[in-house]
Amino acid sequence: MISFEGFTLLILLFILAPIIGAIALLFLFIFEKRIDLLENRNVKIELEKELQQALYNQLNQQIQPHFLFNTLNVILSLARLNRTKELVRALEVLSQFLKFKYKSTEPLISLSREIQYTEQYLEIQKLRFGSRLSIQLDCPDDLLLASIPPFVLQTLVENAFKHGLERKMGEALLQIRISHKDDNVLLEVIDNGSSGLTAFQDENLAETDQHHEKSGHGLDNIRRRLHLCFGDHASLDLSPVTEGGTHVTVQWPFLYEQIDVR
Repeated sequence: MISFEGFTLLILLFILAPIIGAIALLFLFIFEKRIDLLENRNVKIELEKELQQALYNQLNQQIQPHFLFNTLNVILSLARLNRTKELVRALEVLSQFLKFKYKSTEPLISLSREIQYTEQYLEIQKLRFGSRLSIQLDCPDDLLLASIPPFVLQTLVENAFKHGLERKMGEALLQIRISHKDDNVLLEVIDNGSSGLTAFQDENLAETDQHHEKSGHGLDNIRRRLHLCFGDHASLDLSPVTEGGTHVTVQWPFLYEQIDVR
């Protein structure tokens, strides 16, 4: 026979069981919703990451036809001047550059690789300008492994020639300086071109015709890619050189390892 205390406990059990079950179901429902929310958030993050990566790749691809177009113009000029030896060397250098370039799919590469790309371009320009072109490149060894978005230096050098040095009569000077600035890498590209800064500032107003692509995407492309990689911790600035020409400075965080585009 059940005692009074046992009967009371049994009644309480019957009363509390549905309440405990309802609370358990409520917690289970909230937990499932939380899992769904986290899964949806992870999917959203992955989609945003893929979108940023696609945008980065699209921006990076814009530079490549621009460089190829200008390089082919250099080669064409050598051919018209019957400078066969220089023409053969220019084709060899272009082949080497394209071989390296199309292997580069990372959002960031080492400065040493970026300098190597740029030197391929500069060798073609040396063949074209001859002895009137002087180039100074300074980079400390400990910065050679620092990370940089690909084609930043190469694009700045290309623009220095396109908007300044190609219009310069007499000696053409190009300085490339890479140094530390606090926890940042500081890249400077300086030329003595005839109208470099004005051309740089006006390049976004350039119109596209059937023979030329718009020139304005170069600097804007660099700014946007730097922002994709480093946010507001990177910058690109231009200033005039007193004696004539343009001084371009780029800063970004000093990192050895490559990072994902954010």
